[in-house]
Amino acid sequence: MLEVVGTMFFKDKKLLIDKPRKRDTYQMIGGKVENGEKPLQAAIRECHEELGGKAIFDENNFELVMDFDEIATSDPSKKIHFYVFKYNGKLHGDLSISDEIEKFLWYDTSSINEPLSNTLKNEVIPYCIKNNLIQ
Repeated sequence: MLEVVGTMFFKDKKLLIDKPRKRDTYQMIGGKVENGEKPLQAAIRECHEELGGKAIFDENNFELVMDFDEIATSDPSKKIHFYVFKYNGKLHGDLSISDEIEKFLWYDTSSINEPLSNTLKNEVIPYCIKNNLIQ
């Protein structure tokens, strides 16, 4: 089973998500766990890759808050095990779009028309609402 990580960053009761160029949906900041990596190491690496070199965060502020099995949005025949980290701090600096990332969105419940990955729709957004992390 493929292992995948995602990290939740919050600002003003909004969740940071991104839209990869190769996907139709917004995703969590994250990606797959590489061979030899622990989920936390993968989460930190993916944050550096996806947020860009101008984003500043403390690698000690990642907290594993949930994990679950899911079906990949990109391939309904692929099962994944998803680890979700919460960043306990403020994200500083600037976000950078890249060859991989088309745009970023600070998501709240008024963003209902945005296309979201299964993980966001089924697990992460309900968790954020239940725990009063987004409005």
